[in-house]
Amino acid sequence: MNQPKSRNQSANRLFIAITLSFFFSTLVSRAQTVLTISGEVTKPLTLQAADLKAMPHAEVTGNDRDGKEHKYSGIPLSELLKQAGATLGSALRGENLTKYVAIKAIDGYEVIFALAEIDPEFATRTIILADAVDGAPLPQGVRPYRVVVPGEKKPARWIREVKSIEVRFAK
Repeated sequence: MNQPKSRNQSANRLFIAITLSFFFSTLVSRAQTVLTISGEVTKPLTLQAADLKAMPHAEVTGNDRDGKEHKYSGIPLSELLKQAGATLGSALRGENLTKYVAIKAIDGYEVIFALAEIDPEFATRTIILADAVDGAPLPQGVRPYRVVVPGEKKPARWIREVKSIEVRFAK
């Protein structure tokens, strides 16, 4: 009778070991997330956390889902797209106005912005890829990066855990 119990214990231990292994590998992969910028750009980028930290940051304020005002710090999306060679400024006309930016999170959530919404020659607000809020790093479940759109009534496009940015044509 001892042998079946021993097999069950071994199976339980194996199940726990596999579950823990999966859990920790998920945490490690999230911690090592890089940001990619691709699509209709002349210079696709893969940026590490240190690359983004070294870039000039802007600060914006906005009301989060909690209704409280927060101060976010991050890189303007327009600067990231400019570095990747996206069509911005005087070149953003004609068929280029049908381009949009798809931003994807680690969990697969995706939001879209018209490219003109991000271009400072078209828009008055600065949309940022935030890495800090109220002087502290973004909290767990939001980091490594979050898009912050000042002035939006609903923060539904304030995508968190951002992993990629892709410029696409709508046609």
